[in-house]
Amino acid sequence: MPKDPSIRSVLIIGSGPIIIGQACEFDYSGSQASRSLREEGIEVSLINSNPATIMTDPVTADHIYLLELTVDSLIQILEERQIDAVLPTMGGQTALNLAIEAGERGVWEKYNVRLVGVDLAAIDLTENRESFRKLMGEIGMKVAPSFIANSFLEGKEAAQKIGFPLVIRPSYTLGGTGGGFVLEEKHFDEALRHGLNSSPTHEVLVEKAVFGWKEFELELLRDSNDNVVIICTVENLDPMGIHTGDSITVAPAMTLSDTAYQQMRNDAIRMMRALGNFAGGCNVQFAQNPETEELIAIEINPRVSRSSALASKATGYPIAKIAAKLAIGYTLDELKNQITKTTSAYFEPTLDYVIVKMPRWNFDKFYGSSHVLGLQMKSVGEVMSIGRTFKEALQKACQSQENNRMGLGADKKEWIRTQDILDRLEQVSDDRIYRVKDALRLGVPRKSIQKLTKIDPWFINQIKDLVDMEAKLLRYNVAEDIPADFLIELKQSGYSDAQIAWILRIKEEEVTRHRKKLGITRTYKMVDTCAAEFQAQTPY
Repeated sequence: MPKDPSIRSVLIIGSGPIIIGQACEFDYSGSQASRSLREEGIEVSLINSNPATIMTDPVTADHIYLLELTVDSLIQILEERQIDAVLPTMGGQTALNLAIEAGERGVWEKYNVRLVGVDLAAIDLTENRESFRKLMGEIGMKVAPSFIANSFLEGKEAAQKIGFPLVIRPSYTLGGTGGGFVLEEKHFDEALRHGLNSSPTHEVLVEKAVFGWKEFELELLRDSNDNVVIICTVENLDPMGIHTGDSITVAPAMTLSDTAYQQMRNDAIRMMRALGNFAGGCNVQFAQNPETEELIAIEINPRVSRSSALASKATGYPIAKIAAKLAIGYTLDELKNQITKTTSAYFEPTLDYVIVKMPRWNFDKFYGSSHVLGLQMKSVGEVMSIGRTFKEALQKACQSQENNRMGLGADKKEWIRTQDILDRLEQVSDDRIYRVKDALRLGVPRKSIQKLTKIDPWFINQIKDLVDMEAKLLRYNVAEDIPADFLIELKQSGYSDAQIAWILRIKEEEVTRHRKKLGITRTYKMVDTCAAEFQAQTPY
């Protein structure tokens, strides 16, 4: 159906300051949503407390309010403007929490303002851990055994019932704040107090830990006719136990069987529909037992997320822009694909390339901070790379981190002490992917690495291929000795001239000169959302 004519003005709630756990991905989505709504002739007001954003530029919205993100600020705007609807799904957890608080105080009802893109009941179902667990049970979805605790005593009782190791997940928090794994009973009391104090509702979920399970995310959109499209399936290279924002992720999923993939799709759609009848975006996270392929639901976010921004850039599908149009009444089949200009937004994107997202940490600026990764996000940014293969994309990601790396190893920064490397593999930290390569280079068996890291063997085998290529490269003494077909293979696997030069202990200029003499130059591919199945009018 066409857009709802009763919606003439919309208020978008921003995400506030850029902090660890909530960064520029919401500036990206808020800006997209504002432009999308203004295209439809809708008057857009926008509230955000952070002036250092694109969404607060005067050209982004009709009315910009640089105010503290509080209910009083919302009331001030509603007093000044005739607002028909509010869109809280573009501002992350901050915006959702503010929408809930305003709803509880009766603000939306008093000013006759509708929530679009989500509803309060759906937010509560997903953010309240007990409500989520009950909902999953009602629709037949498995979850890890867990209990809600609103006090220290309740938390202790839950731990006795579940046993160790376990996870503490506070409700209504950002970036996993206050959450963590507890391996032994002696650490539980402190972790429980921290979790309870971190939750604005003084509530935590005490849950059985599923160490070593694989983690997946799906990005979905649903319209008012209950049509659902799955934009992207993202696989975490790191297993359960590391916050998604601190995990290397890959799209499309590399290690899923077709049966498991179809099951995951069906379950994600079922979970989204169970939340209620709203039109907008959703992020669903699953854990999968690598041995039995059993799936359990981790969480569902009825909003655009960090992964939504990644999926948009990875696929060329503008999730925030389409989600905004769905929120005002359009259906997926009525909207055009922005890239092909011929297919509808109901067509799911097809990837004929591999995306790798690698977090960027900056522990040097936080003196004394622990490099160990867990359920609380510590990265301050991320890079996204695109390659024709996983190996190429992984190397590009390593080269893009602005930490003086020339790729995945082969750059003067390798470790050589086997015991140090093994300790680092077991203790998850920001440089673990480099240590996996070092371990393989020193002859540590792949099964031993998999046992220590719980990383899927497919990824370890891909990195082993790089080690084998480097061993083959060592047969040559000078750049001119490298055959053209092998040099092409190195380049297709993401190796820079500097890496090749370091392995051979020669100058980078020699490799570059030989490569150009052979006519081997870089090429640039286009993202068209459809793997060339249709002609794309505006690929990028």
